[in-house]
Formats: sequence, C-alpha cells, structure tokens
Amino acid sequence: MSAPPGNPSAAPWRLVELGLIVCAVAISVYGYAEVGLARTGRVPRGAAGYGAGLGALALLAHLAVRARARYADPLLLPIAVLLNGLGLVLIYRLDLEPVLGRRAAPAQLVWSSVGVGLFILVVVALRDHRVLARYAYVSVTAALVLMVVPIAFPAVNGAKIWIRLAGLSIQPGEFAKVLLAVFFAGYLSANRAALAYTGRRVLRMRRLQLPTGRVLGPVVAIWLVSVLVLVLERDLGTSLLFFLLFVVMLYVATGRTGWIAVGLVLAAAGAVAVGGLEPHVHARVRDWLHPLATIDAGIGPGQLAQSLFAFANGGVLGSGLGQGYSYLIGFAAKSDFVLATAGEELGFAGLCALFLLYGLLVARGFRAGLALPDPFGRLLTVGLASILALQVFVVAGGVMDLIPLTGMALPFLAQGGSSVITNWIIVALLIRASDRARRPLPRPAAAEPVEAAA
Repeated sequence: MSAPPGNPSAAPWRLVELGLIVCAVAISVYGYAEVGLARTGRVPRGAAGYGAGLGALALLAHLAVRARARYADPLLLPIAVLLNGLGLVLIYRLDLEPVLGRRAAPAQLVWSSVGVGLFILVVVALRDHRVLARYAYVSVTAALVLMVVPIAFPAVNGAKIWIRLAGLSIQPGEFAKVLLAVFFAGYLSANRAALAYTGRRVLRMRRLQLPTGRVLGPVVAIWLVSVLVLVLERDLGTSLLFFLLFVVMLYVATGRTGWIAVGLVLAAAGAVAVGGLEPHVHARVRDWLHPLATIDAGIGPGQLAQSLFAFANGGVLGSGLGQGYSYLIGFAAKSDFVLATAGEELGFAGLCALFLLYGLLVARGFRAGLALPDPFGRLLTVGLASILALQVFVVAGGVMDLIPLTGMALPFLAQGGSSVITNWIIVALLIRASDRARRPLPRPAAAEPVEAAA
C-alpha cells in the first residue's frame, strides 16, 4: 500500500526497525554462545534453537507493526527484543549454577512468547488508544481486585503478592500497573483543570505553588490506598510504584511543581509510618542502612552485601559472561538481583549500555506521548513510559544500596512471567501511541474548478 500523496513513506522506518531487530537477535545469540563457551568450553546445543525462537518471535512482532502501525517509532520494538534477549541470556547463565535450583530460562522463553503474542494482539486489535478512556473506572476496579486477591494467599519471602494455582505462580500486581495507568489517564484528563488550581507560593518561590485543600482529596485517597497495600501485602515495590506513578502523571497533567512536593512528603510519611510498624519493611530498611551488618556479626554476607561485592568485582569491563560469582546472592539472583550479575560480568560499561537502552525506551515513549494531541493519550503514554522508568530506578537503586530493596522486577531482564508479559503489553501500547503521533495528517482535498458560465 503506497503512502498518501504528499506524506512521507513509512517503509524506510520499518526497514530500519527490521535491521535493528536482526542486530538485537544476533547480540542475544552471541551472548548465549559466550556463556556456554565460558562454562563448558563449547557452544551450547540449544544456541541455534534459542536464536530461531527469539528471531521468530521478533519477526512476528515486526510483521504486526508493519501491518497495523507502520508509522510507529522504529526503536521501540528492537530495544524490547534486545532487553528480552539479554534477560534470557542472564537467566540461562545463572541456570548453569546447580546451587540455584531448577532451570528458569526455558519457562522464561515460554512466557516471553506469551508476551509477544499479547503484544501482537494489542497492536492488531487496538486501532485507537482513545477507546481505553471509556474503561477508566472498569480498569481501576479490576486493578483493585488484582491487588486484593493475593492477600488471601500465603506470603512468599515475606510479601503477599503471589497467587499460586496448579503449579503456576502469578503476580497480579504486574497487570494492575497498566490498568492503573489507564484509570489515572482517564481521571486526570477529565479533571486536570480543577487539579491545576493552586494556592499560595511557598517561600515566595514562583515555581513552587502548593495545591489548595479542596483538590488534595484525590491525592490523599491514592496515598491511603497505597499505604493500605503496603500494610496488607507487605509489598514496598507495588505501593511505591502505585503512588509515584500517580504523582508523576498528576504533574504532567497540571504542570504544577507543588504536586511533586506534596507527593514526596506523603511518600516519606507513609514509609516512616509503615516502616516502624511492619517487620518485613523494617527489615529491608535496616538492611539498606547497614548492608554489612551480618558480616560484622560473624554470620557472613547477606544478599545485599553479595550484590555490592558483585558490582565491585565487575570493574569497568566486567569479568566476562559466565565467569562471575553473583550466584552467591542466592535464590533471588535470577529475579531481584539479576542486575548484579550484569554488573559483575559486563562491568560498568555493560551497565551503562543497559541503562542507555532503558533510557532510549523511556525517552521514545515520552516523545510519542508529548506529540499526541489528545490529553488522555498523552497522559497514558507518559504514564506507561514512567512505569518502566520508575521500575528501573527502584530496582537499580535497591541492588546498589541507594534505596531500600523493594522486590520489584527489572523490566525484561528479571525472571518472572507476569513481569515480562506486562512489559510487552506496555511496549505494544507505546507502539500504538507512537503510530498515532507520527502518522502524517491527510492532505486537504483540492477544490474542484468551477466551470465558467456559458
């Protein structure tokens, strides 16, 4: 199908996307082979199958974008493919350590396939993102149900965020993130004028104006719900992401810096209050403040201390794939602390490359969102990109001892089916938004010549 007259063709961008996808798959297969060579001295038997599987998934996703979102940003899909591929490589590398239990890479590849399948479904079926605005309150209802259900199930590693049925483990909070972004976008786009009303300036600062009491209600309500989630589920990550996402989207909707100040104060107050009452949260804060306390006590290094040692051992260029000792972190090496493996074996340079990929993914999402003409689409796209940004910041800060550990999964890299599926859905929505933002406007129809009167 040719491009409309006068409009730029989308074909070159899709060729760029395809070329970048080929590079992403090649880098992932190289990493897979490098791990096998380092650990066993030979290329793993499954390297060809791994490359074929990842390549087939990426090609199907590319064909869906080419067919239904041909003006979409050409960087979004290749970055997601590369991050997912590197995540599979890191999980496979840790699978080779017998002390970490059963293998997780095959299951992660299956969940990645499910995620790509849902990516294709969203890209093909969702013609216009504005349709989601109709389901804002349905989304928040479903999100609250998803966050409440795990409370009825036993705690896992101190947090009640899992549903275990028939041998499957599902983390409903991952899916709730997308639903909450839809609700926040719908609510804020409809009420942004009222929420933008501010009171007096603070200390005569022109840019810092606190909101008035009558518009604080929604923020306080969201804060109370996030604190309730923290108390009942003992899940610092979901609670923190839930509240910060709302504050970021509120700032984007109103442009008022006062909301940032209010959000930071409420977040700090909630953390202090719950940290003193909830033992699980209190323990994480204690480990953050004293990561080497177990060594001083003669017990040996804990998970956070082992993570810091892994980063230190990596240096600038890393020890090489398959040649690190991050498995000493224990059971969470494939999930919460997978970034420590990347830091040790890829070094500071590898970490910078990973953060650059995340930064590009988030920045392209922001760019697509800000280019959209409708307020709902703008807020939804910025909110989805903010979810990825907040997750990377919170996870990286936790394993590097900048902030307390939250148990949140690093997008695409960490083990977890619910997480990788949700991330692919987010990328699909960003693709749809960028296609709408970059689509050329149709040329106005030329006026028909008026015949001269006889």
